[in-house]
Formats: sequence, C-alpha cells, structure tokens
Amino acid sequence: MATRTRVRIATRASQLALWQSNHVAERLTALDPSLETELVPITTAGDRMLDAPLQALGGKVLFIKELEVALVERRADIAVHSMKDVPAELPDGLHLPVMLDREDPRDVLLSAEDCALDELPRRCRIGTSSLRRKSQLLAQRNDLEPHDLRGNVPTRVRKLEAGDFDAIILAAAGLVRLRLLHDGCVFLESDVMLPAVGQGAIGIECRAGDTQVEAMIDELNDVPTSLCVSAERAMNATLGGNCHVPVAGYAHIEGENLTLTGLVASVDGQHVVRDTATGLCEDAERIGVALGETLLAAGADRILRSLAEN
Repeated sequence: MATRTRVRIATRASQLALWQSNHVAERLTALDPSLETELVPITTAGDRMLDAPLQALGGKVLFIKELEVALVERRADIAVHSMKDVPAELPDGLHLPVMLDREDPRDVLLSAEDCALDELPRRCRIGTSSLRRKSQLLAQRNDLEPHDLRGNVPTRVRKLEAGDFDAIILAAAGLVRLRLLHDGCVFLESDVMLPAVGQGAIGIECRAGDTQVEAMIDELNDVPTSLCVSAERAMNATLGGNCHVPVAGYAHIEGENLTLTGLVASVDGQHVVRDTATGLCEDAERIGVALGETLLAAGADRILRSLAEN
C-alpha cells in the first residue's frame, strides 16, 4: 500500500476552527515534513443560521454534520472538532481516535467593568447561548438576566464592547487560542461553573478502518485527555445529553485515578443534581456510565423528563 502523502482536513470556517485545524496541520507536518496538508473549510448550518437560539435549530450537531458528510463522501480525510460541540453519538463508520492535549477547560466571565460573578449588578444582561451556563448562572444568582448570544468568538467579544450586553461568558480555551485573554477576564472555577463535556479538547474524527489515516494521526493523541473526555462522554451518553439539556461534566487525573464530576440542571437553575465518581484511569468509560446512572437515580431523570415534555 502506498504511503499517504497528502491529508485533507475538514474544518468549520470560523476563526477559531481554522486556528485549530491549522494547529493540527502543523503538528502533522512536524511529524512528517513530506506530508502535504489541505484545509477544506465548510460553512456549516450552525454558522449560517445565527438569528435563532441554537437549541431551536437542533443543537450543536449543526456545527459538525456537514464536516462528517465530507468524511463519508471522501472529500476529506479527517475532521477537526471542538469536543464540546460533538454529540454523544457518532454516525456509523466514523470515530474519534485522537484527542489533542487539553487547553484550560474553564469558562471565563467578561464584563464591561471587569467584575467577578458576585460583583455583577442585579438584572445584569449576560450573553451566552449555552443552557448549561444559563442554568448554573441562575443557580448562583437568580437576579441575573441571561440572553442568547450567537456568533464566533471575536464577534461575541465585539458585542460586549458595543454595549449589547453587560457581560458575556466564553470558554477560556477559545480566548487563549485566539490570544483574546486579558487581565479583565475572570475565570469561573468548576465549583461555580462546571465545564461542558469535552470543553478545551480538540478531537480528530476519521473513517473507521482507514488504517493509513489512523496511523498518521495516532501520535497526536494525548492519553490523559483521551481518558478524561471518554469518561465525560460516557456520562453524557448515559444521560442522553445534548444541547437541549443543561448537562456538564469534567474529569481530571491524579496518579492512577480519574475523578469525574457531573451535573444536570433545570433551565431556570432551581433544580441541580451534581455528584462525583473516582476510579482507575483504565476504567474511564465505566466511571462515566456509573456516574450518569447515579445522577439519574438522584433526580436527573425527572429534570430530563420535564425538559423533554417542554
């Protein structure tokens, strides 16, 4: 079998997505300088339809579906994703064998006055399109007013600067990668704002069984990140989590043990179910499934049913 000399990378056309895909391309050519890389930018449905809440349009699957079609139709060899955008279920014939080393998974609060969360004035207008963030904000302070905020990272920052919002919440990873992090950014620790499943991690998706591509990207895999994201996604799959549900999950490793914290909340923040599970790293997926079942038994099932009915 001839050695592959070129790889086509399906990517969203946003500034952050292009940064991530170029980063993957640079990592690949550092491993093999003879390899040619080609970005295949795709403007997804999620990028085109910015006038409605993301949940009403079908959730974050709109950001990756067309990239996956490009893989299936062999117009691309790999697709690069922000893992927080990737649904728990993948299409048949595709898989995610590689996770790059994770950037800071926390959320960041940006405000006109560089305030901490507890310093924001009452009825403060906070921009975020995430139900996960809205529910946790309201659980902390029900006097705040979350409002939908769509667009790429620089666009969201400009909306804050233009006065459209008093504050916004963004993922730290995107701000770091685009060099938009500054001294006024306030990091929200996980006990205040538990991150999204996979937040801060970049995943590489490809066709299952494409051994040449799998061998080419294998060295980019960061095992600790892969284990943590596997645990988080297993929990999310057990909960049936998607963008219509305020679900959060974050795992970290200490020595041989992996600790996973998960959360399910009602949209208004009035009902929050949260728990933590710990076990050996090699049992990452089992830890995720077990924690998902624990959360369901503790009341997450009622929250999820209520959301489904509404």
